[in-house]
Amino acid sequence: MQLFYAPDIESTNTLPEGESQHCVKVLRLNQGDQINITDGKGNLFKAEICNPHQKHCEVSIIEKEVFSTSWGCKIEIAIAPTKNIDRIEWFTEKCVEMGIDAIIPINCRYSERKEIKTERIEKVIVSAMKQSLKFTKPMLSEMIKFNELVKRPFDGDKYIAHCHEGEKELLRDVYKKGANCLILIGPEGDFSEEEVALAIENGFKPISLGQSRLRTETAGMVACSTIQIINQ
Repeated sequence: MQLFYAPDIESTNTLPEGESQHCVKVLRLNQGDQINITDGKGNLFKAEICNPHQKHCEVSIIEKEVFSTSWGCKIEIAIAPTKNIDRIEWFTEKCVEMGIDAIIPINCRYSERKEIKTERIEKVIVSAMKQSLKFTKPMLSEMIKFNELVKRPFDGDKYIAHCHEGEKELLRDVYKKGANCLILIGPEGDFSEEEVALAIENGFKPISLGQSRLRTETAGMVACSTIQIINQ
């Protein structure tokens, strides 16, 4: 299935410029051809091309189907962006392919990167969503300070993965199938001991992702994969 993304398709019946160009110029689709479109809100539209313009391809919606996510819960990962932005983009791509509801960049004490351009990561999200045939686009937040995030309310289980000594359970052992979850993944220098203590004070459970020493982006992917496997 070739999937196009048009967040306002129901109100405009028109593909965005980038999608229009791909549809008409690259794929050479023409009037009367049928295509599949998602608005990223759980909806899949079957549509017919009416006006194959390279900048604003107009369509007529034939059919609409509504889908819920296959994992049946909210999976949110708050992660400290890496110095090399390609690595956090890789994490984003793989987690969207597996299935995730929200990615929250966090600014920690030992963060290597204090700001990010969300526009670039949004493009990765849309591309991975279409490639993996997902119909709900994950939310990407602006970067938030660690101390602010841990104090936010969250309807579900909250975890912080860290490498400090102390009592920790494996995520796979403590997580219960079907539960909403928010998982904190720290920078290469890990969370500070003060950050871990603050998170625990605000209801986060300390967890381990296994015996291997993982890079930030790998840890985030392992966390997402663990939750997905349990929810299969």
